[in-house]
Amino acid sequence: MTDAAHAIDIFMIPSRHHPTAFYATSQGAVVARLLRERLLRVCPPRPGFAVLGIGYPFPYLLPYLNDSRPGCLAVTLAQNGSHPWPTDAAGRSTVAEEDSLPFADLSFDRVLIVHGLEAAENARRLLREAWRVLRDDGRLIVVVPNRRGLWALADSTPFGQGQPYSPGQISRLLTEALFRIERRDTALFLPPTQWRLVLRGAPAWERSGRLLMPHLAGVTITEAGKDCYAAIPVTNLARARRRQVLVPGI
Repeated sequence: MTDAAHAIDIFMIPSRHHPTAFYATSQGAVVARLLRERLLRVCPPRPGFAVLGIGYPFPYLLPYLNDSRPGCLAVTLAQNGSHPWPTDAAGRSTVAEEDSLPFADLSFDRVLIVHGLEAAENARRLLREAWRVLRDDGRLIVVVPNRRGLWALADSTPFGQGQPYSPGQISRLLTEALFRIERRDTALFLPPTQWRLVLRGAPAWERSGRLLMPHLAGVTITEAGKDCYAAIPVTNLARARRRQVLVPGI
């Protein structure tokens, strides 16, 4: 990884659903604040950590930026074309395939996927690329729309686009991609509305929803580590243990 890449922002949502406009609204600002608070609990910033963002995580990467290095770079998928970016991300974008990220192996301490996995053409290939660029002791944090939540039905927001996942589905997908689940969390219990009265009461909605309706969260947050031993075939291990050694007779 070059010195210019401390936190990378990869965008994968089609232009007609670009989240830049969403996060410029009052509703988007509230959502960003609520979700950022949960992400900071799961993955607090650490000095010197290299963070890769996949999808549209720009509103959530700000706490991880280090003034001593350049901030975020943006990588869009080649098949989705170019997109407008927030002013703060100007000059920090490039193009890549979801199964061919332009980074060396073991480059990042943290990989954050927001507005990415549900829009990927091949989620498994994207996760394998995340596995490749993540360091062996690193962590992957995946945010996806909850299949049971109201936000997965709100097609006027980025959370209503693509493929939503249940907690079980995302766990199986990560396990198949050789990740080990470390922690789970949820966020966005407030309804997907632009009513100011509801938005002002967002903290109360979060507290009440977490207590009374834990399965109806708008998004699920999953932290996973690399399962470096999962790729070793069990049959080969068993065969190695049963290997016979010939010893010359006395």
